[in-house]
Amino acid sequence: MWENLSGYLNYWLAAVLLLIGLYGMLGRPNLVKKLMAMNILQVAAILFFIALAEKTGATAPIEVKGLHDVSAYVNPLPHALMLTAIVVGVSTTGVALALLIRIHRHFGTLEEPEILERMRL
Repeated sequence: MWENLSGYLNYWLAAVLLLIGLYGMLGRPNLVKKLMAMNILQVAAILFFIALAEKTGATAPIEVKGLHDVSAYVNPLPHALMLTAIVVGVSTTGVALALLIRIHRHFGTLEEPEILERMRL
């Protein structure tokens, strides 16, 4: 039984990270914690796509003399897309941190209920 589950460890880890991220986004009122949870969600998605791109017995997509079978190579597209996702995630985090600084300067807090209450006044 455990032998079968160990093959899916990457997927289980992605699912656990996804649930942790969802809990942080929905259950925490602090905006910094929500931003950290968003980053955890991003890591879960990246881990899931990289785990899907795994191919047993395949080699890097570099042409080797005498090896012309396409099925012997790993598809580089998911890795390239996830590299792009990492760059987008880092830039999104930077912009979000800048916005959090502005929010804190304006409202004096980063707690969502307090900010919403002050916006009504």
